[in-house]
Amino acid sequence: MSEMNAVDRVCLPHTITSLITDFRDLGVKEGMTLIVHSSLSSLGWVSGGAEAVIRALMKVVGESGTIVMPAQSAGNSDPAGWINPPVPESWWPIIRESMPAFCKETTPTRGMGAIAELFRSFPGVERSNHPMYSFAAWGKNRTYITESQPLASGFGEESPLAKIYQLNGKILMIGVSHESNTSLHLSEHAGSKSQVTKSAAIVEEGKRVWKTYREIDYDSDRFDEIGFNFESQKDYRVMRIGNATCKLIDQRSLVDFGQRWFKEKSRKS
Repeated sequence: MSEMNAVDRVCLPHTITSLITDFRDLGVKEGMTLIVHSSLSSLGWVSGGAEAVIRALMKVVGESGTIVMPAQSAGNSDPAGWINPPVPESWWPIIRESMPAFCKETTPTRGMGAIAELFRSFPGVERSNHPMYSFAAWGKNRTYITESQPLASGFGEESPLAKIYQLNGKILMIGVSHESNTSLHLSEHAGSKSQVTKSAAIVEEGKRVWKTYREIDYDSDRFDEIGFNFESQKDYRVMRIGNATCKLIDQRSLVDFGQRWFKEKSRKS
C-alpha cells in the first residue's frame, strides 16, 4: 500500500497514544508474554510508522511483560529449494559458498514485515541464534525465550515457541491471517511429519561453515484452515484497529487445538 493510499483510508492518523488505547481495549495487558505477527500497512497511516507500533506495545506490556516477534531469515537456506523466486542451478554452489553466516546483529528478516524487521534491532531486544527460524524478544523473559534454540528443531519442544507456551503467552495478530501464525509450527510436531535435509551458513567454532541438518518439513499451507476452525470453536478477542482486523489469542489453546488437528490428520493418512 502506498503512503497516499494509507492517508486516504483513515480519518485521523494512528499515534503511540491512540495505539496504546487500542491495544488495551483489545485485551493486551501489562505483564503479558506476547508474540506479535503484524502488517504495518494494514493499520493505515501511523505517525512514526513501525517505531510507534513497537513503542505502544512496549508501553502496554511494560518491562514486567515480554514481547516476541519472529525474525526468520529464509534467505539463509539451500538455494536448491528456493521457489520465490527460483535461481538457476548453476548458481547453487556459488550461493552455498558465499552466503554470509547468520549473525544475530546484522542478518535481516525476510517476509516478516516492517515492524518485526525494526524490532529485531531495537534497544534491549535479544535474538535467538537460529540461521532460519530466529526470534527476537524484549522484556522480562527475553533471555529465557531466545537462549538455546536447537538447530534441528527450530519450532519444536525447546524452541522459543515452546517457551512462550510454558509462559502461557498470547498471540497478537495485527492485520494478518493464520498463515503467518508461527505458533502452529509447534503444533506440527504432534503429527507424524517427514523429515527433510536443510542447510544454512552459520558460524561454528569461530569459522563460517555451510551446515547441513535434518528437520521436519514445516508447512503453513493449512494454517488458515486450522485457524478458521479454532475461531469457530474457541474464545478469542477481535477488534478493528484502523483498517486492520486484530486478534488476541491464547497461544496454548491454539497450539493444543493444532496438535489435535495434526494428530487426527496423521491417523487418517
